[in-house]
Amino acid sequence: MAARSEIVDQVKFGDDGLVVVVVQDAHQGDVLMVAYMNEEALKRTLETGRTWFWSRSRQEYWQKGETSGDRQYVREVRIDCDGDALLVLIDQHGKGACHTGERSCFYRTAATGPGDGVDR
Repeated sequence: MAARSEIVDQVKFGDDGLVVVVVQDAHQGDVLMVAYMNEEALKRTLETGRTWFWSRSRQEYWQKGETSGDRQYVREVRIDCDGDALLVLIDQHGKGACHTGERSCFYRTAATGPGDGVDR
């Protein structure tokens, strides 16, 4: 990955040392999951080309797909305008990104709007 140290230096990690990460399919464009990285997880991701995250509940690093086989290969890492969120574009291998077996963690619809494109 190009400019690894530049990317890490631009990220504004929160008081808890974490940054939110949106994982998106590089080809289809769908959002697959949201997770968290600390500086070490981001460095591991950039060095290996596979996604690494920090588990807030287990307090440990995890590499996507190590237990499920549903691996993510990084195409690009983008930083938002404020530097406090990352977008990771990936190639998803295996069934999907969600621990439930779904392709995306966003498979449930909570509500729908009018869809007419008018701000209200």
